[in-house]
Amino acid sequence: MEKASSPSHAPLTNRSLVEIDREHLIHPVAPFRGHEQHGVNVLASGKGMWLTDANGREVIDAFAGLWCVNAGYGQESIVEAATKQMRELPYATGYFHFGAEAPIRLAGKLAELAPQDLDHVYFTLGGSDAVDSAIRYITHYFNAIGKPEKKQFIALEWGYHGSSSTGAGLTALPVFHRGFDLPRPWQHHIASPYPYRHPAGHDDAAVIASTVKALEDKVLELGADNVAAFFCEPIQGSGGVIVPPVGWLKAIREACTRLGILMLVDEVITGFGRTGPMFACDAEGVSPDFMTLAKGLTSGYVPMGAMLMADHVYQAIADSTAPNVPVGHGFTYSGHPVSAAVGLEVIRLYEDGLLANGAKTGERLAEHLARIASHPLVGDTRGRGMLGAIELVANKDTKAPLNPSLDLGGRLSRLTWDNGVVVRCFPQGVIGFAPALCCSTDEMDVIFDRVERSLDQLLEMPDIRRALG
Repeated sequence: MEKASSPSHAPLTNRSLVEIDREHLIHPVAPFRGHEQHGVNVLASGKGMWLTDANGREVIDAFAGLWCVNAGYGQESIVEAATKQMRELPYATGYFHFGAEAPIRLAGKLAELAPQDLDHVYFTLGGSDAVDSAIRYITHYFNAIGKPEKKQFIALEWGYHGSSSTGAGLTALPVFHRGFDLPRPWQHHIASPYPYRHPAGHDDAAVIASTVKALEDKVLELGADNVAAFFCEPIQGSGGVIVPPVGWLKAIREACTRLGILMLVDEVITGFGRTGPMFACDAEGVSPDFMTLAKGLTSGYVPMGAMLMADHVYQAIADSTAPNVPVGHGFTYSGHPVSAAVGLEVIRLYEDGLLANGAKTGERLAEHLARIASHPLVGDTRGRGMLGAIELVANKDTKAPLNPSLDLGGRLSRLTWDNGVVVRCFPQGVIGFAPALCCSTDEMDVIFDRVERSLDQLLEMPDIRRALG
């Protein structure tokens, strides 16, 4: 007798996308039961700053997908570049001394654009495996130079360095540790340069000095001969768009050099015009030993990341083994020619006007952030370039946060979506902005009109009003 089909195995044509998603698709960083109850918001198309969902409703995307669609949706020249490469050579391995034109040219272009000495590029599929690749190469480097005891890594509280099995331990957000046995014993964290929550407040010199001292103290605690590297973001994205003072990154570079440890700057979010220049490191003349990239590298059109390595590290690894002994690190899709072709075209668009437009519209973003700071719910606003945040509080004077039981992230996500704008709503009551660099000043006005409407609606909720001190 034939077994009857269960509802979950009914033909796909008889079930809605929402049902199929609920039963089969695991979403990134989502509560499994919570997503089953919520259901998926199916996105159907995009053009410029705008998305259309499966019901034909248009919303403005103020978060560039996931900090990544820097060029905006529907750029035909990017589609054409991918199509041309697919027709000519859809795949080429980088193993066995093979290669293809697009990844070779992209590696050269990145080395040209990157800070001095970052001359060597390893391509990945995204930011998480770029961080993992850096960890592996850093380990190899210290073994190669005869310092195998240097295995301890330091990062920042509120930092994000991916959600892989190793990088997620350097990430300092509890949700990425809970249930995964992280962080690992060799992974350590120091306090974030979080001006709004810093004991010295917005005293730039004090914030910078405190991070330098915290790094020095941690290296002393672990032993300078045991510490391999310090990882940081120029602006801490997933921790709530935490913007350190100008000069902070340069001071950390100097401290790492003085302490004899490598410095990795994670520019997965801040790279490719997000903070103004091509890379955030450029603004302070900082040249790290490693840099990780992704997101804006291909504007999210196809997966790709990159790990850039300083020449002195490369040469040490290269000299440590005989010419016929491979360095055992590699991915099937490293330097994928279609992704590389897209990356080259995206960079052309950045240089051909998108970076300039982002700088102009970033000024309007800053104006709106300054204006909205007077809202009764807003304790702090911060940003740089096309990256910004609003932090909500229960009391402006004491900076007391609103109680987590109020589910600010969930409420704000619903309100902003209903009002036709996509922003990042962090659980601690922070609203994050990362619009595409193609955003116009008029579209920035639309974004803030809809966000302010959402804040006014939140303020009208009785339990929120009661929570205000």
